[in-house]
Amino acid sequence: MRENLQTVDWDLSRLYTAPSDPAIDTDLQAAQEAVREFRERYRGKLMDEAFSAAELHQAVAALEDLQERVLKTYWYAQLLFSADTETDTHKALLQRIREFFTALRHEILFFDLEVIAIPEDRFEKLLADPLLSEYRHYLQHVRVFKPHTLSEKEEQLINLKDLTGKNAFVQLFEELTASFRYRLDLEGEVRDYTGEELLAMLHRPEADIRERAFSAFLERHGEHALVLSSVFNNILLDHGGECRLRGYGHPIAATHLTNELTHEAIEGMMQVSEENYGLAQEYFRLKAQLLGLPELKNSDIYAPVVSESRVVAFPAAKAVVLRAYRAFSPQLGEIAERFFAESRIDASVRPGKTGGAFCAGMTPSLPPYVLTNYTGTLRDVATLAHELGHGIHFTLSGKQRLVNYHAVLPMAETASVFGEMLLTTLLLSEENEPRVRMAILCAKIEDIIATTFRQNVLTRFELKAHDARAKALLTPEAFCNLWWEENARLFGDAVTMIPPYRWGWSYISHFVHSRFYCYSYVFGELLVLSLFQQYRQEPEAFVPRYLALLSAGGSDSPPNLLARMGIDVNDRDFWQQGYDLVRDLLEQLTSLINDEHGAGHGGTQ
Repeated sequence: MRENLQTVDWDLSRLYTAPSDPAIDTDLQAAQEAVREFRERYRGKLMDEAFSAAELHQAVAALEDLQERVLKTYWYAQLLFSADTETDTHKALLQRIREFFTALRHEILFFDLEVIAIPEDRFEKLLADPLLSEYRHYLQHVRVFKPHTLSEKEEQLINLKDLTGKNAFVQLFEELTASFRYRLDLEGEVRDYTGEELLAMLHRPEADIRERAFSAFLERHGEHALVLSSVFNNILLDHGGECRLRGYGHPIAATHLTNELTHEAIEGMMQVSEENYGLAQEYFRLKAQLLGLPELKNSDIYAPVVSESRVVAFPAAKAVVLRAYRAFSPQLGEIAERFFAESRIDASVRPGKTGGAFCAGMTPSLPPYVLTNYTGTLRDVATLAHELGHGIHFTLSGKQRLVNYHAVLPMAETASVFGEMLLTTLLLSEENEPRVRMAILCAKIEDIIATTFRQNVLTRFELKAHDARAKALLTPEAFCNLWWEENARLFGDAVTMIPPYRWGWSYISHFVHSRFYCYSYVFGELLVLSLFQQYRQEPEAFVPRYLALLSAGGSDSPPNLLARMGIDVNDRDFWQQGYDLVRDLLEQLTSLINDEHGAGHGGTQ
């Protein structure tokens, strides 16, 4: 499949010309000097009664400036490594920058600690000054962590420990999994495949190829169970220990605090998701019917429902995604088009490239970049729309200060998932063939299932893994059992899990990179389904409100930002609205199937 696709690589030269670019050393030295000056000027000063709002404003601005310098080098090194994890110079540069970043954080830790220590009455007087209005939310959020913050020396020790502790295990996971090659005999040709190519085969029409490809992918991870379970055990142990040190009552508590959401809101959302697992099972039964299969295996979930598997060339994907965004807003279309014009997308599939997809939003002054592994499936087209949505979000929030630039994770999916909905709407509007319309609906429903129900399963698995690791070291078999049990709740008797799927936990990078990241996908997807309902009801009034929401970045909490859109995140009925839209999509699909059967058509495969 790869030979039929265009090579699309990004150009990082607007950041630095090469890993050996002298500007990297210049920027690091400038950042080091800025840190020294910042520490000399402000350490111990925030507790002074005479420290003014103007001085606090200057201090935060200086902090942003020095972070801006080092973030440019950090993201350059990370992007280089992501595009090619096997080149030694890329590995060395990333490790060097990570160590430098750790040292920088070591020196500026005092600032947040002193902000936290300001007496409440004086802090409120400082915040009342209009001069600090653009930093008000940031400063208030820093103080939310007061009960869980340690002394400066203890925070420095944790910072140093992370470099050779959890961060080292993250890098081990990245390098190991990126090095995997998968030998497969496919249609008489034996060759090595990347993980992304194997996962793309889940969209092939041949059931045996789907199962063999998925099995090969999973079994390769199972062969490295010793290392992967060690990575997971140590990540879990590290997090549990730090939670105890900081006085968090539960492993997920720190994530809720960071996301500015309550446990009650998220638990309510997850419970509503579980109450709707039946929708997923209903879809799986429809999918088995469409495929003419007596049982649906989990390797069949993404199988095409049309007879031939189309490869969508990258230029065609670009064209349809840009049309979708332009139809909603010419401004968004223009922002998305710049990613292509300025070579800020890396879409080629190649050995050593990190799997999956992401959009790197660095700082307000630097343009975001997109990485995907484009293999030509309809799902890859949706992924392109998704990641460009992130890029649009970063571009619009570029009006914010650096401390308010990034939306918290649950809000970070707003533009990306909305972009996918725009794409689906456009595809359905341009397609008259019933079978292709079925395929489009199936792709959208499968995406919603993957982004809500599956991510809910991942979050429950992660919660149970943390709880179990607090009691004992987990064997690979223990991880497999937790994974199998939690997935069985979603699949019920509608899907048969293939035996190698017991290793499904071992390739989920979010478990390694960020604690409880996955519930943010559930939040983002259900939020967007609700927002999309608003858009359909009053499109002209909705667009400016939506652009304002994206432009706000992380300048306020999710509950406050969404209240402006008429949304209450604590309302279980709000979360149910998202699943009501899923019900509507299922009914559309069922109607198409009934019409086809009424016309006397045969099976699809």
